[in-house]
Amino acid sequence: MVPPELSVVPEPHRRRIPPLRNGVYLLPNLITTGGLVAGFYSVICTHNGRYRQAAYMILLAQVCDMLDGRIARLTRATSSFGVQYDSLADLIAFGVAPGFLVYTWALAPWGRWGWLAATVYVVCAALRLARFNVQVGTVEKRHFVGLPSPAAAQVVASTVLLFYWLYVGGPVTPNKHLFMLFVIFGVAVLMVSEVRYFSFKEFHIHRRHPFPVLLALIAVVLLTIGAHQPMLFLGMTGFALSGPVGAAWRLWSRRRRRRAGGPPAAAPSAGASA
Repeated sequence: MVPPELSVVPEPHRRRIPPLRNGVYLLPNLITTGGLVAGFYSVICTHNGRYRQAAYMILLAQVCDMLDGRIARLTRATSSFGVQYDSLADLIAFGVAPGFLVYTWALAPWGRWGWLAATVYVVCAALRLARFNVQVGTVEKRHFVGLPSPAAAQVVASTVLLFYWLYVGGPVTPNKHLFMLFVIFGVAVLMVSEVRYFSFKEFHIHRRHPFPVLLALIAVVLLTIGAHQPMLFLGMTGFALSGPVGAAWRLWSRRRRRRAGGPPAAAPSAGASA
């Protein structure tokens, strides 16, 4: 019989993480890297007091975020590595960069409450991305659950650009400290909410559409070229408000049907995104 002190306890089996033997896809990950670099450069611009450039860098990161996923799907270059890398890049570009921008530009006079408000935004962006990674394979693609983090970042960036457009970049920007406090809390709550947003993933631009759609797109492009600051603000803010407005409309419609004695409408299933 082996003494207890000489008995050998087998080591627990360690899970071995397989290496990336097949490599990684270059094109979509390079575009993701471009968005990450734009987000970090936005932080640098904010640190140097170049707030308009910081806002534009967040917009550039949004363009990269739109392209990398579409190119990955078109070239059949999707991978788990790309999904995780994209989420990490989004946290910098659409979480840290807008939070630091809004704190330095507008919330610093609030002191401790200012940086806490910016921190709430960054935490909600991280939670939004984590929830998307968990739900991405189990939900339908027509809708997002909660305001996507890129859209929330664009609300912040377009608001900064709108203030510079209205006040010609002067040192006095009235009411921005209070206004941005409401904006940052509003988009933070919408990111982690259960409000549904249309994803536009089923809008295929390469297919046939009614002629008025083309006219509307041309008008939007021309107006954006003429005055991109208010157009970006209206577009991003309108999308952020579309979720609560749609939820209120569906709730009112269901109550009206109940009062009329008709069957309640079935609630459509929801989806998620970053």
